[in-house]
Amino acid sequence: MVYLDYNATTPVDDSVMDVMMPLFTEDFGNPSSNHKSGRTAAGVVEEARKKVADAVGMGKSDVIFTSGATEANNLALTGLQKGLGRTINILTGATEHKSVLQTCTILQNDGSGFDIIPVRQDGTIDISSMESMMDDIGSVDVVSIMAANSETGVVHPIHRVAEIAHKHNALFHCDATQAIGKIPFDAYKIGIDMVTLSSHKIYGPKGCGALLATRESRRRMTAILHGGGQERDMRSGTLNVPAIAGFGEACRIAITYGLRDAPRQRTLRDEFERRVCNAIYDTSINGAGAERIPNTSNIRIRGALADAVIARSPSIEISTGSACSSNIMEPSHVLIAMGIDRMAADESIRISVGRNTTISDIKSVISDIVGAVESIRTMESRPEVT
Repeated sequence: MVYLDYNATTPVDDSVMDVMMPLFTEDFGNPSSNHKSGRTAAGVVEEARKKVADAVGMGKSDVIFTSGATEANNLALTGLQKGLGRTINILTGATEHKSVLQTCTILQNDGSGFDIIPVRQDGTIDISSMESMMDDIGSVDVVSIMAANSETGVVHPIHRVAEIAHKHNALFHCDATQAIGKIPFDAYKIGIDMVTLSSHKIYGPKGCGALLATRESRRRMTAILHGGGQERDMRSGTLNVPAIAGFGEACRIAITYGLRDAPRQRTLRDEFERRVCNAIYDTSINGAGAERIPNTSNIRIRGALADAVIARSPSIEISTGSACSSNIMEPSHVLIAMGIDRMAADESIRISVGRNTTISDIKSVISDIVGAVESIRTMESRPEVT
């Protein structure tokens, strides 16, 4: 089996496992307890907090540990509305993760303003439209734009987004889940107020993530989970110490080894695209005109539904889009927002390579996909028997 779905999730790194294992059976204390075991656990959490903060150029006090990126995105937006004690105006991109778009819809139902910035044909946020919308709306509280899209790999011009947001006195929230360990990322230099991260996308454990928010952002926010007052009253609940420690170690590895491995992954991605386009006629790369994270390719193969290609390629693991919505029988909202019609979206597959991917994997996958497409196109071209 060849796994090429690293944007959906990644295997836990051996070094991450080494950090986590003793925390299940030996140093298992609750970090909220005042005894020795509790203080030891609290020290582990604080060490991980620094690693997470260092990964994005922010401070330890900015880190709010969550159960993952979905909760972090919810906290950033819902927590802001609750903290301000009024309805808010939100601008977000058309290709954002559903945990942002659906949260915005729910807040809109409560009376908040919610406007969607279109994307260009290459998948990047339309900066001109954003500027016009900011001027027209007049008062925007928060702009939420991801760093890189999980389906196409397209990287947004977040430096410009930050400039425009701050020019209009709005906070900038950025879901950087797919960017860390793939491209350089420094929230402080870019000017990001709130950053969302996920552990299991960077070879850490599932069920852990973080929202990193500056002091000014936190001043405007309040918790959406209440109870014991953990995380400085920003997110109650007993901390998952093993997962948090693993997350911290995964962040440390991501900004060192991950970035060093990025050129190799780009070479594999480019080789995949070259071989597919040479071997299969009528193919195109979605988002090809934009800067993309190095490991991701979203390719349209005309005349072969993506689900059919996957079904006929049982020895490879690829996807049709985001793992959070790929089981929903509807076209990718990301591709539709880019102006791609429903048929083309349904004929698009995503591959995302990782640290364990080899050139042999790429060759094997190409062979399987070519065979699957030939089979599908042959069946489609057969005349109906009457």
